[in-house]
Amino acid sequence: MPNLTVARTNKETRPRWGIAEMPANELPPNRLVARGPGALSTTELLSILIQGATGKQQPLELAAHALGKSGGLRAMSTMDTREASKALGLSSRASARLLAALELSRRFTEEEVHLAETLSGAEEAYRYLKPRLRDLPHEVFACIFMNQKNGILAYRELFRGSVHGSSVHPREVVKACLKENAAAVILAHNHPSGHVSPSPDDLRLTEELKKLLALLDIRVVDHLIVGGNGYFSFAREGLLAG
Repeated sequence: MPNLTVARTNKETRPRWGIAEMPANELPPNRLVARGPGALSTTELLSILIQGATGKQQPLELAAHALGKSGGLRAMSTMDTREASKALGLSSRASARLLAALELSRRFTEEEVHLAETLSGAEEAYRYLKPRLRDLPHEVFACIFMNQKNGILAYRELFRGSVHGSSVHPREVVKACLKENAAAVILAHNHPSGHVSPSPDDLRLTEELKKLLALLDIRVVDHLIVGGNGYFSFAREGLLAG
């Protein structure tokens, strides 16, 4: 009978063995094959990603430590490989695997919106932007470039700044719209503070870009501010009218 200890991670309670001591049919990779990924805990799924790149530590123990140390997958998604290795105790290979998986999950969300062909409103635009902007520790200004029917042509992060803001140059935004041959654009940026109310600078920038792009017959469909667990839509609040 293996010696059991109980680990509490991300509100999950699971028996935890050293992976070498586990019966073969209870190893996470074998359980995934037999029962599907939905049968595994977050800790077990993570242990599969980092298995073979953990040195002497057992994958389950290291996965539980990484989840507890980071606070969860959402927090992990904001790290780079060096930060993940240092903060979570993962090797560079394990960090690379983890971040690749998190990036795939973000792209899956984006793909759902791409398949819908058009962005029909603020909520759909937020679903597209949320995995990219919500948890960043620094401010980023980005654009979703669209065709006449609001179909997505491209997404680009144009400016990056500190937690106090980013310096956005309207001329560069205009150049990017022309490069993508956009007929419409959704402006977006995040507030690392979590508060999504627009600042006076946000209001001035939006009005300036709207006027500049109108001269080129490019519509500003919306400007979304993403932060914490929500967003602010200029279009929904009537700030793009007129």
